[in-house]
Amino acid sequence: MNLPELLSNFNISRKGTLESRPVSAICFDSRKLQADCVFVAVRGGKADGHQYLADAAIKGASAVVVEDESKVPANFRGTVVRVANTREALNQLASRFFGEPSRKLFCVGVTGTNGKTTTSHVVEAILNYRGWPTGVIGTIDHHLGQQVWKTEMTTPDPISFQERLADFVRLGAKALAMEVSSHALHQSRVDEVPFDVALFTNLTRDHLDYHRDMEDYFEAKRKLFVELLARSEKPARTAIINGDDEYGRRLLGTKNVTTWTYGSGDRSDLAFTVLEQGFGGTRFRLRTPAGEGEFHVRMPGLHNVYNASAAIGSGLASGADLKTCASALAGFGGVKGRLESVENKQGLHVFVDYAHSDDAIRTILHYLDGIRREAKLNNRIITVFGCGGDRDKGKRPLMMKAAIERSDLVVLTSDNPRTEDPAQILKDAAVGADPSLLGRRVFQEIERKKGIAKAIELAQPGDVIVIAGKGHEDYQIIGTTRHPFSDVEVVREILK
Repeated sequence: MNLPELLSNFNISRKGTLESRPVSAICFDSRKLQADCVFVAVRGGKADGHQYLADAAIKGASAVVVEDESKVPANFRGTVVRVANTREALNQLASRFFGEPSRKLFCVGVTGTNGKTTTSHVVEAILNYRGWPTGVIGTIDHHLGQQVWKTEMTTPDPISFQERLADFVRLGAKALAMEVSSHALHQSRVDEVPFDVALFTNLTRDHLDYHRDMEDYFEAKRKLFVELLARSEKPARTAIINGDDEYGRRLLGTKNVTTWTYGSGDRSDLAFTVLEQGFGGTRFRLRTPAGEGEFHVRMPGLHNVYNASAAIGSGLASGADLKTCASALAGFGGVKGRLESVENKQGLHVFVDYAHSDDAIRTILHYLDGIRREAKLNNRIITVFGCGGDRDKGKRPLMMKAAIERSDLVVLTSDNPRTEDPAQILKDAAVGADPSLLGRRVFQEIERKKGIAKAIELAQPGDVIVIAGKGHEDYQIIGTTRHPFSDVEVVREILK
């Protein structure tokens, strides 16, 4: 793409040379500056891109995009573009530079606190089954079929994001299923995506180290529906919302958008009834605007019925029929690190899950406890969990309370302590338990491997062990260093 084409419709404040020459890259990271790039001076929480305009001049940037033109050095001979918001401009430029790939895809965005990863993967399974190769962007990785790209954040920066979408299109994708984080919405990383479907799972306490409060957190999520979906250029836009969630109900009524609710109530547009459940999965009936069908999800817990119901709604919105959705769901084996079952010969039910908030822990334990009660089993639930360092400290005792509510035994351990003292993190969390339970029902092991080993040592055949917090992660962050660590592999090693 050449410079005039890329900058068309932008306010050219000061022209240097605007001849038709190729643009080498779009960048906002000063470390990636190069000749003939367009540098966007984004104001961040820790740094202001305007500080690096002199570097852009030295490196030979062909254009800079700024909010404050006075910060552009006098020796810069390239093109200056002045905008009101460089974050918004970055989105537009990145999309245009990579050929506006999202306009060539059926786009499904999944937001909420819990369930985003599982739901987006079930959406992928349904769309793939109906013949639309689907790219996935989320917490675990980015992938399209067997092609996998590693990632460190749920929703990447706008340039990496648009480049990945272009990769999907180049490799034959017809659809996109992506997790949309509150950070991404607040920072306008996905503003250039014309969504076909926006899906809301639920909202509970999380990320309050970033958002001011729950209302601020909700407003970030709300943007996906009332702004991005509502203004999408796609002809048929559908909002799929958890009608059993109080925040979800506040999203109803978005103008110019078809809205379907899902949940256990008869008033939901996608209303499910559980027929049978066990540790190996759940069979349920779902009434939909397209008719009624019976489905089987090979993952335990009512929360996975919610996730599957929402994904089925996305499939119907894409034009798939109920039979296609049912066949795709029947063949879906689950998601790495989301109540992932670890097979063993000791007769234990071992699950590794990404739950890292009090509500997420409470939810999975509630459903597993419900399964054992319904089956009239007297096996115990043993929960292993920790709390991340350098993150919301207020939720630590809440996580302990959630764990002890439905567990017979709890092992408190480390979970990415980062730069905090691991012993202090455990102490913060232990406040949520009655002191009389320490050493009897609640055990503490700072080293995560020892914590997992302790749970297995305490277990008897038939017991359920839930190892919560890290899920798919294959590392443990201690200080600022990532050390190889997989809960699943540690379990397998210990059980040998």
